[in-house]
Amino acid sequence: MSVTKKLTKAEASGSSKDNSETTHLYLQINATQWPIVYSSSYNIGFLGLERLHPFDSGKWGRVFSFLKEAELIDDSTIVEPREATTEDLLVVHTKKYLDSLKWSVVVAQICEVPPVAFLPNFVVQHKLLKPLRLQTGGTILAAKLAIERGWSINIGGGFHHCSANKGGGFCAYADITLAIKFLFKYLGVEKAMIIDLDAHQGNGHEADFMGDKQVYIMDVYNAHIYPGAMRVKSAVSRNIELNHLTTDEEYLPIIQRHVPNVLDEFKPDIVVYNAGTDVLEGDPLGNLSISPQGIIKRDQIVFQEARTRSIPIVMVTSGGYQKKTARIIADSILNLHEKRLITCNYSESGPISSAKAESSSNYNTFNNPSSL
Repeated sequence: MSVTKKLTKAEASGSSKDNSETTHLYLQINATQWPIVYSSSYNIGFLGLERLHPFDSGKWGRVFSFLKEAELIDDSTIVEPREATTEDLLVVHTKKYLDSLKWSVVVAQICEVPPVAFLPNFVVQHKLLKPLRLQTGGTILAAKLAIERGWSINIGGGFHHCSANKGGGFCAYADITLAIKFLFKYLGVEKAMIIDLDAHQGNGHEADFMGDKQVYIMDVYNAHIYPGAMRVKSAVSRNIELNHLTTDEEYLPIIQRHVPNVLDEFKPDIVVYNAGTDVLEGDPLGNLSISPQGIIKRDQIVFQEARTRSIPIVMVTSGGYQKKTARIIADSILNLHEKRLITCNYSESGPISSAKAESSSNYNTFNNPSSL
């Protein structure tokens, strides 16, 4: 079953009601908006404490700025998400876990920034956890947009170390698990695939989907770094472990061989692509040696294989611990556009009347072969 076939043209264009209205996170967007999700509130900054962790907490804003400079998108054509509420988070997370985040010391451990333990929790909630909840809402929304448009990108998200009852590795909310559970609950999706190409094992979503036959996980990661979660490996249908300093010459053939294989094997209704850039050479935590061009090629392979099979794909940006990763993410998105793997017909053809935008579904690139 292909879930996209269940959406009529009117539903895909947002001009009729459907199950998406049962959650406030599923926004209907205009024809002139790209299915690219971002908010300036994604970025984290408070008294310089964010610099105590190697994670670049301003990466998302720089990616957006680079895409604006390239005139791919602007403030009017991106989609701004809503923050995931406690009710939304409880679709996956336990109340006990969410309550634990009311203790700053717990958040400090998850985000690996010890001084956070000494901050009042209302400050931690507003300055640190709220941006992560907003990015989580962004991933949930982006997954819905992928079903409608054939593809989507959340410039944030990818918190793959967080599960229903445990956070870690700067991941406080299980946005990947939540996005898939929302698709199952509200849009009738039956089969989802996670392709996790972050340098680290995706132990969070793996813990959440252990024994779940509706979800196929392909995880390619450095086997010799955090988290080394042996117990949850049984959830991974295609587990590919890399050695330190793996190069493009070894890495890209692995991606090129396995991605089409797993798509043909499982035939998912949607792919959630965790596109971490911590595989980049010189990354202090990933410890692999993939070039910027290798990352761009990797992303192209994944999108190409999904799009040519008419499988919706949603990309999240996940890890990356060097300042230059923002430029690489932006360049990769621009390359996807250059290769016609991502398109937004109305945004690229100039202004149109609002009446025409609302009455047509031509911007739905899922069923538009000319966009590939």
